[in-house]
Amino acid sequence: MKKINLLILFTFLAFQLAIGQGKYELNTEWFCKPITEINADGYEISTTSYEIKDWIPATVPGTVLTTLLNNDKVPDPFYGMNNEEIKDIYDTGREHYTYWFIKNFQEKAKKGEKVWLTFRGINYSVDIFINGEKVNEAPYKGMFLRKSFDITNLLNKNGKNRLAVIVHPVDVVGNPNGGQGGDGMIAKNVSSQYVAGWDWIQPIRDRNTGIWDKVFIEKTGVVNLKNPHIITLVPGERMPGVDQEPAELKVSAELENTSDKSISGTLKYELNGDEITKDVTIKASTTTEISLPNYSVQNPKLWWPNGYGEQNRYNIKLEFLTKKKVSDTEKVSFGIREIQTDWNERTRSKQISVNGQKIFIKGGNWIMSDAMLRLSEKRYDAEIRFHSEMNLNLIRIWGGSLTERPEFYEACDKYGMLVIQDFWISGDGNGRWLDPFKKEDQWTRRKYPDDHELFITSAEDMVKMIRNHPSLAMWCGGNEITPPADIMHALKEEVLPKLDGTRWFIDYSNSDEMSYNFKGGNGDGPYNIQDISVFWQERTWPFNSEVGSVGTGDMVSLKRFLPEANLVIPQEINGSEKVTDKAWSYHKYIDYNNSLDVYGKPTDMEDFANKAQLVNYNQYRGLMEGFSAHMWDWYTGTIIWKTQNPWTALRGQMYDYYLDPNACLYGTRKGSEAFHGMYNAINGDIMIVNNTFKPKHDIMLRVSSFDMKGNETVLEQVFCSIEKSSIRLIGNLQEKIQKQASDDGAFISVQLLNTEQEILSDNFYWIPDETGIHSGLNALEKVKITATAKKINDTTIALTLSNKETNTVSFFNRVSLIDSDTKERILPTFYTDNYVSLVPGGTKEIELEYDNLKDIEPLIEISGWNTEPKHVTIE
Repeated sequence: MKKINLLILFTFLAFQLAIGQGKYELNTEWFCKPITEINADGYEISTTSYEIKDWIPATVPGTVLTTLLNNDKVPDPFYGMNNEEIKDIYDTGREHYTYWFIKNFQEKAKKGEKVWLTFRGINYSVDIFINGEKVNEAPYKGMFLRKSFDITNLLNKNGKNRLAVIVHPVDVVGNPNGGQGGDGMIAKNVSSQYVAGWDWIQPIRDRNTGIWDKVFIEKTGVVNLKNPHIITLVPGERMPGVDQEPAELKVSAELENTSDKSISGTLKYELNGDEITKDVTIKASTTTEISLPNYSVQNPKLWWPNGYGEQNRYNIKLEFLTKKKVSDTEKVSFGIREIQTDWNERTRSKQISVNGQKIFIKGGNWIMSDAMLRLSEKRYDAEIRFHSEMNLNLIRIWGGSLTERPEFYEACDKYGMLVIQDFWISGDGNGRWLDPFKKEDQWTRRKYPDDHELFITSAEDMVKMIRNHPSLAMWCGGNEITPPADIMHALKEEVLPKLDGTRWFIDYSNSDEMSYNFKGGNGDGPYNIQDISVFWQERTWPFNSEVGSVGTGDMVSLKRFLPEANLVIPQEINGSEKVTDKAWSYHKYIDYNNSLDVYGKPTDMEDFANKAQLVNYNQYRGLMEGFSAHMWDWYTGTIIWKTQNPWTALRGQMYDYYLDPNACLYGTRKGSEAFHGMYNAINGDIMIVNNTFKPKHDIMLRVSSFDMKGNETVLEQVFCSIEKSSIRLIGNLQEKIQKQASDDGAFISVQLLNTEQEILSDNFYWIPDETGIHSGLNALEKVKITATAKKINDTTIALTLSNKETNTVSFFNRVSLIDSDTKERILPTFYTDNYVSLVPGGTKEIELEYDNLKDIEPLIEISGWNTEPKHVTIE
């Protein structure tokens, strides 16, 4: 046991050395207690002698509600109707969720060292104490504002210190009365607006009070290097994967001289074996921004959006040296790329280019990763990977939420997702519409938030925090409304030109500047289920910032958060969004109308959930195909509302809160393929979409139909070509397909193959009979398929599915990686394809990836419309 303990100690010390004495996170062994149970003040609480034995363990980073949940003080608000059992701050008053947080830590400063305490995000106002002394002389408030404090002279000489922080909720908590943002008063703060409730979430009871983001200790010399800024300029039209002409790198940083005398030294970094330096003198007690000489990067490895090229990144270490000693360093990761925008006169909308190449935007709207702000690098990585695997290339951060964290942007950098970052304004809270739920009139709400200076200061700081990420492509003033005029002016004319100056600023999310509103109305939407013909035939706004649909998961997903009593088929009440079951209504269910009935009216909950997946797949494939069919003619892009839920909502999601994908994800993935063959089921057109930078030649288009017995008829087989970034109509097969499908429906296979007969695009449709009913599907014979699985490495499994030539089509098979003991799905697992169909004699190769297969005994489960369920062992 002693050897083990020594090993643990050695590992811990090695880790401490690995992260260096420069910077580390305070994220363990915090404790907390409500202010209502404490009589002492911060001066007393922050002394190491103050007793905290009866305090409960606190989650930092985290919120008060997260801490209460982790200590079993409240039920899981994401399950069933549990949220109704938790006291809301509007009813209890702010003191109920005002908490003291304490952290003991060891640290002391050597001669010439400075020790800094940094908060990356608090909500909403705090006072900070260390060792019996108050740290913040001025008020520290605002959800989106980092603060660093020099605590060098507050540290105890023995190195044993106590940090105590009292966290107060938002100034105005708002009434969660069922409106978007409740009664609207939540928007008086510079904070997230969704916490008072929205059409996709119930109220967050503590309004996300807490030290919700990371806390750091950092050690520097007397000159603190901070807020580095990287700008990359990539002139001309570039191509991925080839030798490049030079790109220009512009690097600057702030140098804070904490001493009472001027200090001279050198700011520098190294790249490609070259050292770029600048000698400077920093005046006493000042912060100065220093620009290094511009550097020409020879043959740069460029960063490209998802689907267009590699996401190459560079790393540099900025250093400030005085008297040949390093005072401080900052490591910066960046990608070399340039974002351009111009106005497309044909579509009457903005057109986005990267490195001189226009990009057709296929995006998703994002709220945040977790509504209780339980944020993690691992979850961010999984969610952004899901988006990249849907063949999307952009994520919009919705304005009622956050400035997303650096870890989110790191994942977007990695997976090539461009980002539109909204600031924290929304039309619902900030007065765009007359709204009976709101407490104050539109004139008053238009002036929200109360503290404009705090908003602008927070915006400045958030820009500095995320501006170096290549994925960040655009800024947006607010969701469906501009900020108040003075804030708007500050953002557009002062903050962004000074601190960035390289990205497009959209004044609000559905602005005419982004997408000309020739239709009237709000300029975005709709948000409910649509007939597929709408996506193909009805022209909507030319760059729709929000258009979406349904998103209910399958039965396995629903069981995770709906109690047994609520696992019933939802029935709509009087044509409204409310349904007979209160849990479905509470979790914001959007009705499927009669779209499931064409497959046969659902008989039970599981049947309902399975048929919902058929609709999910078709909805999002149809949405992406319909927009792609009018690329550069009607549209320059579209952004789905929405692709994920940070709560257990029953709408608009490609995977559930627990990271279990549903058929929406794979329908979107199929419809968003970079090179794609597709069938317009409304008029019978067969089209090819090429969303790459290269033309395609000698491409075989093969269209076949299969009847319900599995008999194949080749309808078209022709060699084609298509130019880069374009669409092409190949022909019309309406008459032939209608004839094939008239009696009991048909299956249509649309494939694109190269001259080696390798399949480049494989698209499979199911067509109803002449009455519009999928009568043949319910008569499909049951089939057995062959499946073999082999473990490739510690993260990846190769699955091969085969269907006998004598079988009919094996339709719509869901593949799941499960635990062999519990039979529960292993999450998150990534599949190269899912909800797949196999024609007679057909084979599918699917890879499954999970981050650690060594410590589990996995099994593969397969279930389909007419495929006998089976488990597949892994070799």
